[in-house]
Amino acid sequence: MKRLLFAAPLAAIPALWLLLPDAAPTGPDADAIALGRQVYAANCASCHGAGLEGQPDWREPLPNGRYPAPPHDASGHTWHHPDAQLLAIIRQGTAALVGNGYESDMPGFADLLTDAEIRAVLDYIKSTWPERAADYQRQVSGS
Repeated sequence: MKRLLFAAPLAAIPALWLLLPDAAPTGPDADAIALGRQVYAANCASCHGAGLEGQPDWREPLPNGRYPAPPHDASGHTWHHPDAQLLAIIRQGTAALVGNGYESDMPGFADLLTDAEIRAVLDYIKSTWPERAADYQRQVSGS
């Protein structure tokens, strides 16, 4: 009888690994990044640059008070923000999130892009960052 009491719990141990989270988070697959690259080229590159470099003097307001498009490479501040905030900016546009009459040339893309396309754009941008920036961004995103 004692042998049976120990055998049953021990038999379940190999199946427990299925319930545990992965040791290392998995990132987007190559197809998602490729889709993101295409969507970015068609919808974002005209302002943020084909190489994610942003517009010149992006930290200085233009005469109209709006700011130029920032870079999305490691030289910018995109990697300082959590995924939820970045996805909301892409979906709704900057002015909608800031509110209080803030004006921005960054439109929302919720009516133009699917959630999968929006996520893929962010996955593509993130795939270009050096490991240090990517690690920091994963921390602020809670992933």
